[in-house]
Amino acid sequence: MAVSGVTSWVESVLVDGVSTELRITASILIAVGALVVAGVVVPTVAARLRGFVSQWARGRFGESASETFERVDSVAPIGVLVTILIRLVQLLILSGTAFVLLVVWGQISTALQLIGISQLALPAVGRFVSTGLVLLAAFVVNDFIHDIVREYTANTARVTAHQEQILTRVLQVALILVVVVAVFTIWGIDIGSLLVGAGFLGVVIGLAARQTLGSLLAGFVLMFSRPFEIGDWVAIGEEEGIVTKITIMNTIMRNFDGEHVVIPNDNVANQAITNRSRDGKLRIHLEVGIDYDDDPEHAKEVAREAVEGLKMVENNPKPQVFPVAFGGSAVTLDIRFWIAPPTPQRRWHATAGVVESVKERFATESISIPFPQRTVSSRDVSEPETVTQPAATDDAEE
Repeated sequence: MAVSGVTSWVESVLVDGVSTELRITASILIAVGALVVAGVVVPTVAARLRGFVSQWARGRFGESASETFERVDSVAPIGVLVTILIRLVQLLILSGTAFVLLVVWGQISTALQLIGISQLALPAVGRFVSTGLVLLAAFVVNDFIHDIVREYTANTARVTAHQEQILTRVLQVALILVVVVAVFTIWGIDIGSLLVGAGFLGVVIGLAARQTLGSLLAGFVLMFSRPFEIGDWVAIGEEEGIVTKITIMNTIMRNFDGEHVVIPNDNVANQAITNRSRDGKLRIHLEVGIDYDDDPEHAKEVAREAVEGLKMVENNPKPQVFPVAFGGSAVTLDIRFWIAPPTPQRRWHATAGVVESVKERFATESISIPFPQRTVSSRDVSEPETVTQPAATDDAEE
């Protein structure tokens, strides 16, 4: 009752004690001032604040931090959030102006109702503002994640470009989880019940997609264990080729027939992996047979000299030739030589060159490379002797 009486008294004073001309003049001045502040002062202050922050970042962290801030500030979502914050400030100014105009015209009860409505809407506005600030901070941190990871990987050769991308994605996922938890907390959403439901849903999804999740986990293991990299010549199980792409789920190779082979990462992790590119060189074995009548020691020297003269073969380590087996038609020599860098094309060319050179040198040195032979012979089989059992005598019977 006391508030109602005071309101009626203030309304009567403003209606009876103030002329209409004065109220019109005050209303015009207040409206113009509000429009100037909301339309000119607030955007100008926002622009000046951006420039101040950029200069502070330049002085505090260097030129790169200032460029990062300007790049973040120019991102479309960031600009939208800043615009929303500016509009909220302008809305508050216009709401305050409307309240003052109602008071000037003696509408105190209506102004109080406006305050009541504002009090009800203020928590929601605060939540919207807080959510916007959290999202704004998330966009800024996300851009700094790119710079931090790039700076870290630039100073070390242990992390590949693909691992850099995976590390960035993991940090971004962690940032998203933090932002989701913060937004849920702002809006008063019970995270515990959501986690229980998410846990149950995760169990169901895990049971339904065991192979997919296995490939996903195996993909992370492959990214950081680094058994091979993009461009390596590898053999995975029965598949052999050049690795062209490594994703979270699959490893993609191009085999020597030009086919793209997609292998799930869980299969990759469960099979033997042979990386022929890792050490930068590769040893090749090539067997050749010589006739039993030829001297193995002389054939070894001739074969080694034939291999050492080839451009595709490395001389460090030097080629080696060893007798390794007695074949059905020849003594087998194992020719061992190295190529670098190891590529399928270089292996093929080097092998072809070794075959041609060794054959030519063996022909020059009259060393035979025999082919399998089979000798067919026959023998006479005489009639088997007939053994006659003597007949039993009568004395024996007695």
